[in-house]
Amino acid sequence: MRVIADLHIHGRYSRATSSQMNVLEIARYSKIKGLHLVGTGDFTHPDWLKELKQSLVFDPDACLLSVADNATSQIRFMLTAEVCTIFDYKGSSKKIHHVILSPDFETVEQLNERLACFGDLASDGRPILNMTASQLVEEVMAVSSWNMVFPAHVWTPWFSLFGAFSGFDSIDDCYQDMVKHIYALETGLSSDPAMNWRLSNLDRFTLLSNSDCHSFWPWRIGREANVFELKHFSYNQIIDAIKTHDSTRLKFTIETDPAYGKYHWTGHRNCKVSYPPHEAIKFANICPVCRKRLTKGVEQRVEELADRPADFKREGAPEFMRLLPLSEIISAVLGVDSPSTQAVWRKYYALIDKFGDEYSVLIDAPLDALAAVVDTPIAETIVKVREGVLKVTPGYDGVYGQLTLDIPILSTGKVKSVKSNAQVHQLSMFDFW
Repeated sequence: MRVIADLHIHGRYSRATSSQMNVLEIARYSKIKGLHLVGTGDFTHPDWLKELKQSLVFDPDACLLSVADNATSQIRFMLTAEVCTIFDYKGSSKKIHHVILSPDFETVEQLNERLACFGDLASDGRPILNMTASQLVEEVMAVSSWNMVFPAHVWTPWFSLFGAFSGFDSIDDCYQDMVKHIYALETGLSSDPAMNWRLSNLDRFTLLSNSDCHSFWPWRIGREANVFELKHFSYNQIIDAIKTHDSTRLKFTIETDPAYGKYHWTGHRNCKVSYPPHEAIKFANICPVCRKRLTKGVEQRVEELADRPADFKREGAPEFMRLLPLSEIISAVLGVDSPSTQAVWRKYYALIDKFGDEYSVLIDAPLDALAAVVDTPIAETIVKVREGVLKVTPGYDGVYGQLTLDIPILSTGKVKSVKSNAQVHQLSMFDFW
């Protein structure tokens, strides 16, 4: 059976997260999106863990959970969390985010008891722990060998394994002797598998993609995901597929175009300047407007560490498909400022009512069937996104990339270049994911 999984999200106790990000809303929009499995996020937070226990029913055979609600009972949850470790390494401060997967509440409670020795778990859904990355893995694996840790959004400039400002040049330096327990990496919005294939040292790791969403809206949750083909839908099967790098079970990942990510190019959002790697290097990574340091983008950071050409294809690795959220596509075609407008919702739900969920629209629905439900420009754009025929102006320094299409504006029939609203989201200091 096909299982589409988003294993990294956040609950309402994480900073910069919607206050309505509760279990029922997560399940509701996961169903609309077409997800079959979603992470709970934030099991380290005591209040969120209490809500999870109250809202979800545990299946001991699958080691997964579901809502006691007929409308969304088919959505399964996996116990997950993200933590931040801050520590010194060779005279510099390292700030690394990690995702933890766990099989049951008992294991989570034991793990939380251990992690509470290193930080205040109630301070944030994504707590800061004063421990090294290797210490974290050692504590997690000491509780259960069925736990899993992998580094989150490994290329973003802040709080990541390869981050330009506080990361490492090598995964082995980060996790030391505990790297033997690391089986996967999360690519993040600003990179995709092809970019990671350029580093031969990453061949031993499975590449995962998740949304890291802070709201339940369908242009956030499931914007990146993992597609498994499983004989048995269970925690153990998923963990084993990841550990063994089994491309017969982890079939492909769903990726946004990496240019859509808000740290793809090097730039400075205050001065509205951005550059590809070769141009940023010409400026010595200094903003030509204000003379401050530019935020080094993911593409440039990959270029620094890569030992393979840009067209390298890793043999035997799972495939990947580039998509953009359906709401973003519709808003681009309509030329509206937000995917949350009523005009977008009407088109969006017309497609969901017909095809069942968003992934079915984006991946499977043929052009003629789409055009029978919505205007032809919307149908054609969905297919163009699916086929990779699109242009995205790269994001930079916290600014999302822009989808640009020459399309007829539906209300007037005039052709005009329009951009999706996905481009300018200002961030809080806690919102670097």
